[in-house]
Amino acid sequence: MAKADIGLIGLAVMGENLILNMESKGFTVAAYNRTVEKVDAFMDGRAKGKNIIGCRSIEELVASLQRPRKVVILVKAGSPVDAFIDQLLPALEDGDIIIDGGNSHFPDTIRRCQKVEAAGKLYIGTGVSGGEEGALLGPSMMPGGSPAAWPHVKQIFQKICAQTEAGEPCCDWVGEGGAGHFVKMVHNGIEYGDMQMICETYQMMQQGLGMTNTEMHQVFSDWYDGELNSYLVEITRDILGYKDEDGNEVVDLILDTAGQKGTGKWTAVAALDEGQPLTLIGEAVFARCLSAIKDERVAASKLLKGDTKPFAGDKAQLVDDLRQALYASKIVSYAQGYQLMRAAAKTYGWNLNYGGIALMWRGGCIIRSVFLGDIKKAFDKDPDLVNLLTDPFFAAIVQKAQAAWRRVVVAAVQMGIPMPAISSALAYFDGYRCERLPANLLQAQRDYFGAHTYERVDKPRGEFYHTNWTGRGGNTSASTYIV
Repeated sequence: MAKADIGLIGLAVMGENLILNMESKGFTVAAYNRTVEKVDAFMDGRAKGKNIIGCRSIEELVASLQRPRKVVILVKAGSPVDAFIDQLLPALEDGDIIIDGGNSHFPDTIRRCQKVEAAGKLYIGTGVSGGEEGALLGPSMMPGGSPAAWPHVKQIFQKICAQTEAGEPCCDWVGEGGAGHFVKMVHNGIEYGDMQMICETYQMMQQGLGMTNTEMHQVFSDWYDGELNSYLVEITRDILGYKDEDGNEVVDLILDTAGQKGTGKWTAVAALDEGQPLTLIGEAVFARCLSAIKDERVAASKLLKGDTKPFAGDKAQLVDDLRQALYASKIVSYAQGYQLMRAAAKTYGWNLNYGGIALMWRGGCIIRSVFLGDIKKAFDKDPDLVNLLTDPFFAAIVQKAQAAWRRVVVAAVQMGIPMPAISSALAYFDGYRCERLPANLLQAQRDYFGAHTYERVDKPRGEFYHTNWTGRGGNTSASTYIV
């Protein structure tokens, strides 16, 4: 019997669809699931008559694969991944490849890569974005891990992933160790930010301007045809226009409590670890947390009344202002995400291709948008670009949108409509372009109560000073450190 090109463990929706995707591109795939009844059901159902080999044990899976063997694990992140690695290692030979295609936390991928390599095998941790439809029709893939493994999987990965309009695959090697899963984590953090900003825009139009779902559907439809063309704007348009069989507008029937799987939180925590101001994504994570305390909010709404006033200006103008504010805030979100990747690359010794990452996100993934083509151009022009806001193309957009952006935030404050992500994006923009921030006072405060010292504007950087502010303290100062 012919051997399979690649094997996959985990027959949930993503696993099944990825197998069918690989088979449709000409690859023979071996399928295994811990609950073997799922293998039988798959082989008798969606896999029937296709070049898919159903396996009922790890040993049978390994025996069905061409060398070097390539096995994708697509199970719940965490201990299930480690359990399958432990089962696979003794069954595989040196040079065989284990691939984790789930949403694993990048420190786990670093650890697993070291463990698998120490056992003589190779390891890949790859982000896979695009949901179940992407898995079936072409996802965005962000592989990292053992560099020696990439040539063996490159053809498969690049053939099954999404393609840009120019035919470029939305998949390339990201870097060593946990680099692939780190980039996927940042992708998810940006996804949190994009979704939250769209929701804030929706709330402003619905509550602030009294617009109907039909009117908002038309606005998002118009925006989709312009510079905000993206998957998330597209699905927002569709959601606002959707009615069930009884004519109900389904979006209005959904409880306003957001779920999350943790990747946004991981992104915010990584930013804190790296000392990077990932303010927008942090606010997006906290906005989901605030939505989850529904009962408290209902009780507070009866007790706490805002000193607000209804909007009395030009509604059409504010809608266009929202478009510009959303676009400018989106630029800030990506600028912050790229700053985090740059800092992590320095910490972990990764050689990240920032333009290539934008290309990987150009199709297949949840944050895909026309906008990413402009990010790729910016990094192609200047691979050492420090911040997207300093690229001439994006700087001009933000400058042009600035007045509209400020009008939106002012209107939100006056109407009492929360806009944490968009307003934090504006605050970041104002902070980043500020030559002198009030941190001089903050350092004086730290030195006053804790002798933490400070640097001086009239002395070289790296020299630290302490003042005996009260006359009662001594000359001893605390050691300095930077997060």
